[in-house]
Amino acid sequence: MELSFTKCHGSGNDFALLDARAIELDDAGWGRIARALSDRAGPVGADGILLLNQGVDGSDFSMRVINADGSEPETCLNGLRCVARAGFEALGLDAARVRLRTSGAHVAREESLAPGVYTVRETVGPVATDPAVVGLRVAAPVIEAVVPGLPSDRAFTALAMPNPHLIAFVERVDVAELVALGSWCEAGPALLVDRANVSFVEVRGDDLFVQTFERGVGLTNACGSAMAASAHAAGLTGRLPFGEWLTVFNPGGRVRARAEGPAGGDAVTIAGNATFEWDGVIEIDPATGTAGALRVVRRREDEVAAWAAAVGAP
Repeated sequence: MELSFTKCHGSGNDFALLDARAIELDDAGWGRIARALSDRAGPVGADGILLLNQGVDGSDFSMRVINADGSEPETCLNGLRCVARAGFEALGLDAARVRLRTSGAHVAREESLAPGVYTVRETVGPVATDPAVVGLRVAAPVIEAVVPGLPSDRAFTALAMPNPHLIAFVERVDVAELVALGSWCEAGPALLVDRANVSFVEVRGDDLFVQTFERGVGLTNACGSAMAASAHAAGLTGRLPFGEWLTVFNPGGRVRARAEGPAGGDAVTIAGNATFEWDGVIEIDPATGTAGALRVVRRREDEVAAWAAAVGAP
């Protein structure tokens, strides 16, 4: 089958975005397509694929994200901004309710994060600490504590966004340590119901720097739900106040975030880029995952340049 898609990213977390509203394909087929398009040695390369789908349960549209390994997480906030943009453009909207796999979100156009950077605001929640919701087989919520059975003596905070996150605040991110721990979680240990996203977080004044080993992806430039979880964890552990905007940096760029805390229903809002880099067409066999030649039909060089200028800007 021939598929049209847009190569896009949110804070450097990159995807192949497809309008799937009129495409009938089973989960196994989408999984094979995700693995083929995500393969960094293949014609595209990405952290996963995003699907814009029809709205359900009163939503304006819905979203699916399928990771590079073919698994489907509960949410992806960097991807949500890209799908929101596609939904806005397809339906002529500036704000919408979006159905995710197990939850929902509110999205809206936002004042540009930087000149020429298409920006979307997204609000999700409530954040949960119940171990049964997080998927952590321990007796009580983990907030700034060592996790029994985890091969690390660091203190973690375990949160569901609703996908599972383990957040540790560190003086300096040790990437090798993060990869080792993330790989252990990725192997599906008995401690975790369905693996976990692991993040090391540095507090930098009133802001945060987050690096994440993402479930189903690996070490990534950015993980939107991890940035949201880190903002909430910073408030939960008293490092930064709830209810105030902060900048969350990551290897791929930055977003603005605000964790409301209990007074605001434990919601988290993120405002960040939804950058469309180029549009392509590819032949792919969903039965085998075999991809043919890629044809780029449009390059969005102004957006790429705008984001490049914005990265690292104060």
